[in-house]
Amino acid sequence: MREYLLVLFCTAAVTYLLTGPVRKFAIAAGAMPPVRARDVHREPTPRLGGIAMFGGLCAGILVASQLDNLSKVFSQGTDIRALLSGAGIMWLLGVLDDKWGVDALVKLGGQMIAAGVMVWQGVTVITLPVPGVGPVAVSPTQGMVISVVLVVVMVNAVNFIDGLDGLAGGMVCIAAIAFFLYSYRLWYGYTISDAAPAVLFSVLLIGMCLGFLAHNMHPARIFMGDSGSMMLGLMLAVAAISITGRVDPDLITSELGSQTATVHALVPIYIPLLLPLTVIALPLADLLLAVVRRTWAGQSPFAADKRHLHHRLLQVGHSHSRAVLIMYFWAALIAFGTVAFSVTNTGRTVVLTLAGLCLVGLVVLLTPRFRPRAPRAVQAFVPPRYRRRPVRRTAAAPVAENTEGTGNTGSTGSTGSTGSTGSTEGAAGAELTAESAGRTGSEPMAELSAEDKRLLGGVPKGSSAVTGRGHGNGRGRWER
Repeated sequence: MREYLLVLFCTAAVTYLLTGPVRKFAIAAGAMPPVRARDVHREPTPRLGGIAMFGGLCAGILVASQLDNLSKVFSQGTDIRALLSGAGIMWLLGVLDDKWGVDALVKLGGQMIAAGVMVWQGVTVITLPVPGVGPVAVSPTQGMVISVVLVVVMVNAVNFIDGLDGLAGGMVCIAAIAFFLYSYRLWYGYTISDAAPAVLFSVLLIGMCLGFLAHNMHPARIFMGDSGSMMLGLMLAVAAISITGRVDPDLITSELGSQTATVHALVPIYIPLLLPLTVIALPLADLLLAVVRRTWAGQSPFAADKRHLHHRLLQVGHSHSRAVLIMYFWAALIAFGTVAFSVTNTGRTVVLTLAGLCLVGLVVLLTPRFRPRAPRAVQAFVPPRYRRRPVRRTAAAPVAENTEGTGNTGSTGSTGSTGSTGSTEGAAGAELTAESAGRTGSEPMAELSAEDKRLLGGVPKGSSAVTGRGHGNGRGRWER
C-alpha cells in the first residue's frame, strides 16, 4: 500500500505543478476559444489541461517502474506499454481538438485507432464471465470489437460530462477510487495477479484527477479540454478491460470453499463489465439520453446542445457548486454501493443503506432554492448567500436630497457644473435645480450669484444631456 501511496502522491504533485505553466502556455498559444452558447462559464478560459495530466501519468509510471513490488507489473505483461501508446494517441488527438478543433467523425476515428492500438498490444477481453455458466471464451474478433466499443463509449461518456468546473475530474476520481478498492481486494485478498495492472491504473487516475482538480474547481482557472477528458475515459476503460475476463472464478472458489460465495464475491465481474459501467453510470446515462434526444430531433448524435444532466440541474435552480456536488453524490452512491455489495455478505443492510441515501439525495435534488436566512444579529458572521437582503430605497428620496444640495454643489465646482460628484451626478443635480427654480418662481434665482446663473445656463437639457452635445460656451459644457 505504501508504494501505491507514493505513486499517487508523485502523480498528483507533478500534475499540480505542471498545470500552472501549462495554463500560461495555453494562453500564449491562443487555446482560449470564445464562450459558446452552450457553455456555462462567462469568460474565456484556457484549455489544454490534459498536457499536465499526461505529464503526471508519465511521472507516475516512471516512479512505479522503480519500486520493488510494482515493477513486476511491467515485466508480467504489456498492459503498461499499451496504456501509454493508446493514451498518447488520445492525448494528441485531444490537443489538436483543443487548439484548432477536430470534426466529430474524425475524432471518433481517432478514438477507434487508439483503442485498436491497445487491442493489438494485448489489452482485450478474452472471456466473459456469465452467472451460472462460468467463463465463456470469445473469439479474437469478438474480443476486439467489445474492447473497442468499451473504449469509445467510456471516452465519450467522460467527454460529455465535462461541462462544469471540476465535474469530469471529480467523477472520474470517484470511479477510480471505487475501482481501486475492488481490484485491490482481488489482488491482495485472493492473490490474483491479473488484477495488478487495474490497481496501478486506478492509482494513476486518482493522482491525475486530484492534482488537476486543485486548479479546476469552481471558478476554474483552466479546463482539461478533450486532451484530458478523452484520456481519462480511455484509462478507465483500460482498467476495466485489464481485469474483466482475466480473473478465474475457480481461484476464488478455492479460497471461499463454495460456488455460492464465489458468485456473491464476483458480482461486479460475473455480469460483464458491470462495475466499470456502474462507476460511470451517470455519464453513460447522459450519453445515451443525448444520443436519443438528438437523433429523435433529426440532429447528429455529435451535435452539441445545452441539455445535459448538469445543465438541467442549473436550470432547476441549483448553483454551480451544488450541481457538481449532487453529481458527485450520485456517482459515489452507485459506484461504492456496487463495491459494498460485492464485499459484504449482508445484502439487505447494503440495500437499506442505499435506499436511505437515495432518499437524502432526492430531498437535496428537489429543494434547489432552499436558502435559510440567518437572524440579523449573526448576519455579519455568515456567508452573503444566507443574509437578508436590504430593502431598496425608492427613487423619490435620493431626488429630494440631490435637489436640496445642488445649490452648494454648483457653487463649489471650478470646472463647470460637475463639482466633486462627477459629470453625471452634476448634470442631474443642476437640471433638477433648474426645474425646481422654474416651479417656485424667481425668488430662488435671485439668491444665486452671477457665476452660478451662468453655469446653470450652460447645462445641457433633454437629449443633449445624454449625448453630451449641449449648447453654450466652452466652460458650460461637460469637462473631464
